[in-house]
Amino acid sequence: MKKAFLILADGSIFEGCSIGLEGCTIGETVFTTGMTGYLETLTDPSYYGQIVTQTFPLIGNYGVIAEDFESSKSWVRGYIVRELCDEPSNFRSTERLDNFLKKHGVVGLCGIDTRALTKKLRESGVMNGMIASGLDAEKIKSSPETLKKIKEYKIENAVKSVQDKMQPKENNVNDEDKKLRIVLWNFGAKKNIQRELEKRGCSVTIVPCNASAQQIISLKPDGVMLSNGPGDPAENKDIISEIKKLCEFSMQKSLPIFGICLGHQMLALARGLNTVKLKYGHRGGNHPVKNIQSERVYITSQNHGYAVEAENLPPYAKLTFQNVNDGTCEGLCYTDIPAFSVQFHPEACGGPHDTNFLFDTFLQMILNGGNHAVK
Repeated sequence: MKKAFLILADGSIFEGCSIGLEGCTIGETVFTTGMTGYLETLTDPSYYGQIVTQTFPLIGNYGVIAEDFESSKSWVRGYIVRELCDEPSNFRSTERLDNFLKKHGVVGLCGIDTRALTKKLRESGVMNGMIASGLDAEKIKSSPETLKKIKEYKIENAVKSVQDKMQPKENNVNDEDKKLRIVLWNFGAKKNIQRELEKRGCSVTIVPCNASAQQIISLKPDGVMLSNGPGDPAENKDIISEIKKLCEFSMQKSLPIFGICLGHQMLALARGLNTVKLKYGHRGGNHPVKNIQSERVYITSQNHGYAVEAENLPPYAKLTFQNVNDGTCEGLCYTDIPAFSVQFHPEACGGPHDTNFLFDTFLQMILNGGNHAVK
């Protein structure tokens, strides 16, 4: 294997071996603690613009399984693992992970101390980094321009960037055999959100991120799902403005709304709340979240770098879930409209299925004419 480097914005350098495509890539360096689900991570649009580090030491042991993808391609800017498995063992596997990385143009790095890198990111916070591999790697590492380029990198227009290249499943809103018509507002949606709704007999119509509230209303949905997605939620001013209009319609006509991750954050912004960037974010499948009402703790799958500020909530917003580790907001419901949202992933692919019941809560809210309670 050829030599490769991770250069961080603070000047730190990690030396390892090249995996995937050889070359140079810059992104926001983050870590995820998932022990499984690397395929879902690589194909999750929420990771757009990021160099992802897997904290679990061995990755690729069950190969590549296309049926587990969350979208048609990989969105990560780079990929870092401690050890890459060369001989996967799984009856569903079709190829090695290294082949997948090459095919999808992902520049990767293995053989570094991922524990040391994770500790640095926890102490210093997420920071930009560069993976350099190939013939020019040594020259790039020592160039005085390299750090400047790394520091200048910024994730921008994330939602639109993934939207332009996503290929959503064809709409089936006219399928009369389905019970409920759900509009999935796609900000970078994981496929499993659609699967969970269809599993429950729903007809799902996917609309793009630049859809207007009026276009969504004209589809006459029984409920609207606000999907996950990448980037800074506050950047999406046009979308937030349309969500606000949808909320106004919901107030008049009791149209139920359910937001997940970025959808949760943008719904909160549309309702007058604020979001903040977390020091190193929540990424992985083992994050404990407490239901405020029942005090029951659930283990959840998460992938986000921003959170909704839950201090001094307006009277119409109620905190429903809270992160056990750092106390951040993990869920809200709104008492003046039939809407609720969560920061974690109830579709949890990959990850625990503890909070899968929230899809049933959403559908029950629809059947109850907009009356709801997140339990």
